[in-house]
Amino acid sequence: MKTFKQEKIYYSIREVADMFNVNESLLRYWEKKFPSVNPTKTAKGTRQYKKEDIEAIRLIYNLVKRKGMTLAGATKRLKENKEEVAKNEELISRLENLKSELMALRNEMDALEGW
Repeated sequence: MKTFKQEKIYYSIREVADMFNVNESLLRYWEKKFPSVNPTKTAKGTRQYKKEDIEAIRLIYNLVKRKGMTLAGATKRLKENKEEVAKNEELISRLENLKSELMALRNEMDALEGW
């Protein structure tokens, strides 16, 4: 999953699809299946995703793509205890960031040893 450094109010469907490395059609499908994904639409029908929409997609992505849950299972899990799912996702994200930082340090140390 990619993240964008800049903070914007709205993101296009292309930007959100790139964040999660998924097709735009999958985001439109999830929008139909999960009420928590509800981007605003312009008069022309262009979807504009807010931070809340992206966070909802992140939870769905982790349940469906990483944990391999079915859409029905993910829907049930989010209905039963969305807060727990969000806390678990936050913990996973922090651990992934820590792992990235440790790998970068390891690479730097390996480079210094070869110096």
